Amino acid sequence: MTDTATPETVFYLDCDTGIDDALALAYLLGTAGDRLVGIGATSGNVAAAVGAENTLRLLGLAGATVPVALGEHHPRRGSFDGGAPHVHGADGVGGVPLPESDSRLVAESAVELLADLVERFGERLHIIAIAPLTTISRALDVIPDLASRVDGITLMGGAVTVPGNITPHAEANIANDAQAAAHVLGAEWRSATVVPLDVTMRHRFEPRHTAELARDAGALATAVSAMFEAYFDFYEPGLGVRAAPLHDPLAAAIAVGDVVIEQSLRGALAVDTSDSPERGRTTRADTGPSTTTVLEVGGDAAERILRGARTPRLR
Repeated sequence: MTDTATPETVFYLDCDTGIDDALALAYLLGTAGDRLVGIGATSGNVAAAVGAENTLRLLGLAGATVPVALGEHHPRRGSFDGGAPHVHGADGVGGVPLPESDSRLVAESAVELLADLVERFGERLHIIAIAPLTTISRALDVIPDLASRVDGITLMGGAVTVPGNITPHAEANIANDAQAAAHVLGAEWRSATVVPLDVTMRHRFEPRHTAELARDAGALATAVSAMFEAYFDFYEPGLGVRAAPLHDPLAAAIAVGDVVIEQSLRGALAVDTSDSPERGRTTRADTGPSTTTVLEVGGDAAERILRGARTPRLR
């Protein structure tokens, strides 16, 4: 009898590990841990080297071993601006102490790691990008046919029908490297899903979620729960309630298929790469590769993310 089972999708995560990245990582380890085959750290919330170290320490708390590589530090144009310490703390993890990891970064760069994974997994590999898109853009330079060789990409970024969060027009991941974002969104991916502020701002963690996250869920979940206190501190004045949007975790949950897209826009997206006040703005375009821009998801996304991040497999 011939085995006709379809090989499972595996995931490469590109992150800038701050607080919501940490929750996204805990969620991925809980729901697809054996299919998370590589992680790259790109400057965004923190410098790439800080994000890489945060990632290693979080993996150590979970007792998980995943190759972690250093990605791009500076954007395609200009220099890294210092990140978002007012949101994620100077260390990116809200000042929560994380023990040093026994693991070290792999010797190769994130672009080289991704290239190796493309050779190994091909169309089984799905990219989850929850940082500025600098490293993914560089990978497209090195692997010109990257977009057609992998399963697809799910990225957190953009603000299409709502205001931005770093300027009135632009979302942080896109604005931090608008040239890279335009490059990535202009590639002919087999599948490209964009998870913008339009949907992430409406799905939030509250103190009841973080309390549940910490309850008997192991060292990683407990640490992530503690980090959210700083995240709540930042968002509470603007939201009027003690809560925080699930930007990166929602993108991860959509990529895994645990959260289902209920409403979306199909078509091309354009990124403003000018030096005007609208730099980084994402708008619908008449021409270009088609993407799925998520506007709403079904079910209680916060509860699904909570469930995944609390998996007993995490020590």
